[in-house]
Amino acid sequence: MTGADAEKHMQIGEVAARTELSLRTIRHYEETGLVTPSARSQGRFRLYTETDVARLMVIRRMKPLGFTLDQMRDLLEATDHLDSAESLDATRRDELLERVRTYEQAAIEQVEKLRVQLDRAQDFAATLSSRLDSVEWQSTH
Repeated sequence: MTGADAEKHMQIGEVAARTELSLRTIRHYEETGLVTPSARSQGRFRLYTETDVARLMVIRRMKPLGFTLDQMRDLLEATDHLDSAESLDATRRDELLERVRTYEQAAIEQVEKLRVQLDRAQDFAATLSSRLDSVEWQSTH
């Protein structure tokens, strides 16, 4: 075997462990068309490849940034077309690249919002720690 045929297949449990996604979540992503097992075993178990795992990792990274399932599907479709062996005319390629750039910009903006939230949370935790230190110091003196 060569190419994709030679790629190791994993059952859903191994994929769940590697991606830190639950079996239920992986099945949900399959039901919504975000990921499709590359094969089925003779016993009809879902079988996944490294490519499928990479796809699930993209989804997993998009989720906490607030992307919807439709947005995930749209980005994956664009990257699938860009990565495929099919030849794309320049206009189609530029259109797909612009879609990916739009998601990149949205991710950058969301990361910045999360940084602000994290800074505020760290300030709050430091305030509580300082307050506790002050109260504990007062009670020992």
